[in-house]
Amino acid sequence: MNTLERQVLDAIDVEAMLSFLCRLIAVRSLDGEETAAQELVAEQMERSGLAVDLWELDFAALSQHPAYSVEVQRQAGLGLVGAMGEDRGGRSLILNGHVDVVPAGDLANWSYPPWQGTLTDRRVYGRGSVDMKGGLCCALFAAKALRDAGVELLGKLLVESVIGEEDGGVGTLATLERGYLADGAVIMEPTELAVVTAQAGALSFRLTVPGKSAHGCVRDEGISAIEKFLPLFAALQELEHQRNSSVGHPLLGQYPLPYPLSIGTVAAGDWPSSVPSKLTCEGRYGIAMGENPLTAQQEFKEAVQAAALADDWLSAHPPEIEWWGGRFESAETPIDHPLVGSIEETMRDLTGAGLAIKGVTYGADMRLLVNEGQIPTVMFGPGDVRVSHGPDEFVPIDDLLLTVRSLALIAQRFCGVAES
Repeated sequence: MNTLERQVLDAIDVEAMLSFLCRLIAVRSLDGEETAAQELVAEQMERSGLAVDLWELDFAALSQHPAYSVEVQRQAGLGLVGAMGEDRGGRSLILNGHVDVVPAGDLANWSYPPWQGTLTDRRVYGRGSVDMKGGLCCALFAAKALRDAGVELLGKLLVESVIGEEDGGVGTLATLERGYLADGAVIMEPTELAVVTAQAGALSFRLTVPGKSAHGCVRDEGISAIEKFLPLFAALQELEHQRNSSVGHPLLGQYPLPYPLSIGTVAAGDWPSSVPSKLTCEGRYGIAMGENPLTAQQEFKEAVQAAALADDWLSAHPPEIEWWGGRFESAETPIDHPLVGSIEETMRDLTGAGLAIKGVTYGADMRLLVNEGQIPTVMFGPGDVRVSHGPDEFVPIDDLLLTVRSLALIAQRFCGVAES
């Protein structure tokens, strides 16, 4: 590392970063309720010396975009981008993070309050700590350190704080529609400080199975929608098995189940002593790397239809399939891209170790930046995704420290720095 890079690392205000992360965790920013969190981040961007663009999203206009997908209907929402640096021959870089979080669930399952940042055992606990307010704070304070050390970047650095990632990515889509493009992007999702260059996709589905109601005392005169769902469920399990039996992708093929088909909700019936006349289930359907979602949907449809045709009732009363909510296509960035090289060089300088490169089975905003914005994008951030969405979510403080230091160096090495 050169003298200026060391000065930047020395300028990182770790105490302020952890304090702000706790403040941000305390803002209950569920999907559709992100405005207060965005306003708080905008204030920090201003304190960090970034040029702030804070705007009201036009959901009516965004909904006309082919990549638009949501599960939460919002009445209002804010886009937010902070910028530093100039276009003076260097490369531009986006650091992207989302403020929306999932519900906390049963509070009795938490050891620490979910809506309060708690620092203990070298961890920060709280809803959103790892997914992904911690990573976003690393980007904010890396940018602040660059400003405090007097660094003049040759390319623009854009810190994007977005909403709606958990339910479809409307916030990142809005930044693209506003014209924010770059030569590379890093999303600070929890990757355990590995670089993710490949992201599988996922579609949300709703399957409705018809039955015939009757009094429970003569249930044999009715048709239970629950019983008719069972062969369809078996067919979907077999479809999942077939789609995962021979995965050749070098990064996704390492997983035992890279493209899961998971049913998350099931609802049937309206009275305990009545045969249920309808069952509705919802789930997520894994999309393979490079797969056309329409092709995947057709495979799903054919599996359901084949199972229905084998049943007298379902062949005459076919189940209904609806594709709704979040729609995540796969995305990939070549591992030899200069951005990956910048991260690899940085991590080697900071840790003395090599860089792990992997793919992930979950959908994320990476696919919007890559597929819609044509921006080479990777995911790289603190913590483990396995502890997100559950009780006692946490991010290791050591991961936060390494991430903020990494981002500060990556920005300089990828964007370039003016000579003093």
